[in-house]
Amino acid sequence: MRWLIALLVALLIYLQYRLWVGDGSLAEVWRLRGAVAEQRAENARLQERNQALDAEVRDLKEGLEAVEERARSELGMIREGEVFYQIVEEPGAEPADD
Repeated sequence: MRWLIALLVALLIYLQYRLWVGDGSLAEVWRLRGAVAEQRAENARLQERNQALDAEVRDLKEGLEAVEERARSELGMIREGEVFYQIVEEPGAEPADD
């Protein structure tokens, strides 16, 4: 009878060890749940970014307005007959209040 009790206690200790520390333990499950939540948040952020890029690509393919806007802002291009003014502030001067 004593060997049965000792066996059951040893089995209980082994199962408790596996539950708290071993493979598939509660700590590992909590860590994996946190990693899954982080990955889902990252996926949502990337999906929003992809949707914005897709909309931008569609705009560039469909109309000239998006191409013109990009040429003006990124390349500094102007239309024929327009005059480009560039305002350069002097070093050390305080910005003007608008």
